[in-house]
Amino acid sequence: MLTPTDGVVRKKIDKAASEVVIQHGQLDSIGMPPMTMTFGVADKAWLNKLKAGDRIRFAAEMKGGNAIVSRYEMAKGIGSPRSCWPGGTPAHAEPLPGASVESLLAIAREGSPDLRMVRLEAEAARERIGPAGALPDPFLRVELENITRNGTQGATLSPSQVGDTKYLLAQPLPFWGKRDLKRDIAAAEANQASGRASDTWVEVAARIKGLYAQYWLTHRALQVTRDNIALGRQLEQIAQVRYAGGLAAQQDAIRAQVERSTLDSDVVGMEAEYHHLSTFINAMLARHADARWRAERLRPLPVRLDAARLSERLQARNPLLAIEAARIDGAEKSRDLAYRNRFPDFIVGVQPTQVQDRIDAWTVMLELNIPLQQGARRSQEREAERLLEAAAARKEALGHRLNGELGAALANLEAARMTEDITRNRLLPQAELTFRSALAGYETGKVDFATLLDAQRQIRNARLALLRAQASQQQRLAEIERLLGEDL
Repeated sequence: MLTPTDGVVRKKIDKAASEVVIQHGQLDSIGMPPMTMTFGVADKAWLNKLKAGDRIRFAAEMKGGNAIVSRYEMAKGIGSPRSCWPGGTPAHAEPLPGASVESLLAIAREGSPDLRMVRLEAEAARERIGPAGALPDPFLRVELENITRNGTQGATLSPSQVGDTKYLLAQPLPFWGKRDLKRDIAAAEANQASGRASDTWVEVAARIKGLYAQYWLTHRALQVTRDNIALGRQLEQIAQVRYAGGLAAQQDAIRAQVERSTLDSDVVGMEAEYHHLSTFINAMLARHADARWRAERLRPLPVRLDAARLSERLQARNPLLAIEAARIDGAEKSRDLAYRNRFPDFIVGVQPTQVQDRIDAWTVMLELNIPLQQGARRSQEREAERLLEAAAARKEALGHRLNGELGAALANLEAARMTEDITRNRLLPQAELTFRSALAGYETGKVDFATLLDAQRQIRNARLALLRAQASQQQRLAEIERLLGEDL
């Protein structure tokens, strides 16, 4: 059963399109957070009954990729419009998510299952720090001696009726410094878990930024292709007019139709990719697969990036390097603990002895293990040293690899910038000029139709190249920010 929510009808009621704009609360049935959005309606007659300002309680479902109001009723007893939203969010503050990539990142920060998982693991690791350095539990031992009183009575377990009863209360005590080192090792492991949480967020954010740019590119490419289809129809009409006047061959009109069919096929592929990208992003945001959103604008690009300063920021902020630094810290503490294990641990205790109904004697106990297996301990020490050296080498190798990736990302960003500049200022104007010249030439019979179609393709290819260069810059920027572990 679809879960209903409260809503307020806003000013736009489009009877021709069978659509209504509703400010609504959480819609779990279609995975929509509180916002204002457009819905189709299951029954067009409902639009004659609704007017702006009506407060309703309704249920919605997804049909054909569109949100549809499947049933509704007029709400009663609702105070202000804010009462329909948790926290009282006003209607004008609830646009569709995706107007900017930052709005998607805000949703992901709160709702990403991957991020929630690693955060919980980091919290669990922090809870292990205290117990790691805690004292072991004390223990109690009770000994009943001479339970038959030298054969003068039957066996008994009553402390007052046996020969004597010894109570030992003892506390194990690790050698000085071992508890602190174990606590430090657990803290280093917790820091690694926190680093993994940070790295997961950086990876999630980078992927969302990249998918957002690809989604924006596909959306704009669809617009360019549809514009070319409309232009193709005009060229087809021109070819038909010239053919009717005996000025061109029928083949020209057929070529225009073939070109339009090719573009229609391209649109089908783009629409499929558009849907797939939307599904992927919704999955990362823990939203319904068909939940609606839109990509309106790309992020502004930084004017200038200094490679040396970015390398310094990478060394200081990259979460993978932070994980390796915590690993080195833990390896150092483990090495120190291996050397500290040369010294014995202790057990101290007190032991009262009960005879019949009185405490007859007190005994104080000190016990320690004798570290005779020095060969095994030396092997453990050498192992700890090698692990520390390996951790340092791993961090150094990772630093070199990340710096290489940063250099490649910066070079690719600059190449995409240059491509955009060339396409915008040279290639696209030249293609437009070529098309206008070819169109004028075809209308006067000086240019054949194949040349005109080729000029049309050049314009489309130039516009798509411009869009790809812009999206590529966004993706390269996302890669750089992933390496830095923070936004620029």
